[in-house]
Amino acid sequence: MRPTTKDLAVAAGVSLATVDRVLNGRPGVKQHTIEKVSEAIRKIGFERNISAANLAKQKTYTFLFLFPETGDEFLDELIFKIREVSQAFTADMISADVRRIDASDPHKVANCLAGLGNDEVDGVAVMAPETPPVRDAMNRLTERGIRAVSFLSGRPQNSDTDYVGIDNHAAGATSAHLMGRFIGPKKGSILVVTETMQARDSIERRLGFDAVMNRDYPDLHPLPSLETYGHQERTQLVVANAFSNNSDIVGAYVLSAEARTPVEAIIGMPGASDVVCIAHERTPFTESALKANQLDAIIAQNPGHLVRSAIRILRARCDSREPLASQEKIRIEILLKDNL
Repeated sequence: MRPTTKDLAVAAGVSLATVDRVLNGRPGVKQHTIEKVSEAIRKIGFERNISAANLAKQKTYTFLFLFPETGDEFLDELIFKIREVSQAFTADMISADVRRIDASDPHKVANCLAGLGNDEVDGVAVMAPETPPVRDAMNRLTERGIRAVSFLSGRPQNSDTDYVGIDNHAAGATSAHLMGRFIGPKKGSILVVTETMQARDSIERRLGFDAVMNRDYPDLHPLPSLETYGHQERTQLVVANAFSNNSDIVGAYVLSAEARTPVEAIIGMPGASDVVCIAHERTPFTESALKANQLDAIIAQNPGHLVRSAIRILRARCDSREPLASQEKIRIEILLKDNL
């Protein structure tokens, strides 16, 4: 049978009350006593039943997803999955909510994070461009006992903050391989459009895309990234100017998660039917565009898996456990008209 807390108390030579204080990180225990309990844990192979302990204490977990104010169908899908998962996790005493902020202003994001207390939330998943104020605010969250994960827009590899999302460099490289093979022997320019190049996901996708294009497809020339900032009129203008100034466009790559507005602008250009177009994320619009041959491929990540992964990681960090890395790896999905 699994060792119990009584067995642990006997092995450490302390009282049950002392074991409880050590396991729950409560004050009033001398360091050498903590070391005795820790040694006894290793000696007898004690594994704490977190679920039973939380049930006994009526411990609940409150997690917050911090999302941009601007967003379209993909953001709606994520919010729907958060509501769905929050209901499914009710039995585990987990609740999840969404708050929308102006993610384009790093100081507003940082102020929002600074205003969160550990009596309000246990963990936060942040979807915002990485900037020094946001990075510092997320570090201070941890200092206040609030767990944090970077959601979709990845953090540097040496960061202590967990990241939920696909490998964006690999996603950009995958898009380049598809683009090059679909275009074939033609020569020409590739239009690249995104909401903002401040977002790490866009930066990494662009780097992966360029690396493959420059190495394997020297006859194709990716143009400088066009930033739309999520505005429809600006999107129409920059796309129209790009087509006007580059008569040899043979491909278009939409880096950002919200593809509807830029793809609509691209397919509205003269001669766009001959342009190979690849976008990110599965939404009602991108599905419809794929079926209508207005898109050639979608590079996607499962929104339900994203949300569940964020919650599992936050829960594990709250319980001082390591997340299961293999379970939280988000796969890159390639969707064509034939496998929708």
